[in-house]
Amino acid sequence: MPRRIDIELTSRGSDGTFTWRAAGAKQPKGNVAESMVPDGAAVGTVLRAEVESGLEGVEIVALAAKAGPVEEKPANRIEVLGTPKRGPDVSVTLAPGSRRRRDGDDRPGRRDRRRDDRDRGEDRGDRPPRGEGGPQREGGPRRESGPRRDGPRRPSGDGPRTGSTDRRAAKPPTSTTHRNAMLATLGPEQLPVAEQLLRGGLPAVRQAIAEQAAKSTSGPVNSDAIVAIAEQLLPAVNLASWKDRATSAQAAGKELRLRDLRAVVAASRAVVLDDEGRAMAKALQDSLTQRVTALRDDWVARITTALDEHRVLDAIRTANRSPEPATRLPAELAVRISEAAGAAMAADVDPEAWLQLLDVVVESSVRRTVKPAGIPEAAETQEAARRAAGSVPELAKLLGLPIPPPPPPRRAPSRRVMAGGGGRPATSL
Repeated sequence: MPRRIDIELTSRGSDGTFTWRAAGAKQPKGNVAESMVPDGAAVGTVLRAEVESGLEGVEIVALAAKAGPVEEKPANRIEVLGTPKRGPDVSVTLAPGSRRRRDGDDRPGRRDRRRDDRDRGEDRGDRPPRGEGGPQREGGPRRESGPRRDGPRRPSGDGPRTGSTDRRAAKPPTSTTHRNAMLATLGPEQLPVAEQLLRGGLPAVRQAIAEQAAKSTSGPVNSDAIVAIAEQLLPAVNLASWKDRATSAQAAGKELRLRDLRAVVAASRAVVLDDEGRAMAKALQDSLTQRVTALRDDWVARITTALDEHRVLDAIRTANRSPEPATRLPAELAVRISEAAGAAMAADVDPEAWLQLLDVVVESSVRRTVKPAGIPEAAETQEAARRAAGSVPELAKLLGLPIPPPPPPRRAPSRRVMAGGGGRPATSL
């Protein structure tokens, strides 16, 4: 649900976006598009913002200029008389999860040498390894750590994360064009109702009515009339909100994550669309279909290439990782994978390689059509074949066993609530 806070513009990027932080905070919180910033605002301006908190962080919905400067509340302070003690010019704070500096690890000049080596682009692989002429700590060789990362260093908190250093995909700025146009057509009595609908729909309107009734001293609030206005405005508000989402999705293009694009397309089915909305929905649906089809074609091509190069294990692993949950293998490709897997699982194959093939075959969708050519004589392969006979019926024939029924589908454990509705829910056995 949206809430209002005061933010301060901290910097302006070359792409037309501003970085912002909460008024009084130390570090920037995120980005906001230049189109949302009021005219005359510059770096250092404090604005009133409506924000929404989601799974991916705080998102700005609207910005407005403040009526006056931010008034800081006086803090209770105790004045200490005397000569102030001068602290060190440089303070070091260890980040959470980082390695502590060991004793003897702060020898003079050590950090400077490392920084100079990085600036010159020297590779650590050119230095002699430790124990073969390289420097060692007193008391024995240093414990080996994980692999060194040669990628770009993570930026500090002085600005927004950009480029490949941000693991999460950048969320496109939300457009407010259609919402503003819709609000401009409303009357004074409809405007506050529409704002509540934009914040949280009808539940937000009812909550605002309840809060107003609790504070009112002039008499009861006509809630039925307000709810009637809200129900009348709800289709237009939902349409304007969806159009803004669709506009942002179209502007993002291929940079938009596939699940976000799918969410916008699915939301169009719950909105009463006009001609413009139907055109936008069709364009987004075509874009979604094109991207899903491209992923599926690439998936099929990688499987076909692996089979052509006789990499059966890679082909089955790729087939097990479909780009979409509803994506199915083409019939001819499924037959080809089944035949290639059966021929690769021969009795003269290395037992370790045979077990790897068995593991991926059991997880595949063609497991009941695979006909292994043989089973190695090793005890572990024989035992693994017996355990997997329910998933791969041909293994039972090779072992001389009756074909067992297929394993039951996996189901999540159901939960039941204790009598009376109290206590913790128990898992049924």
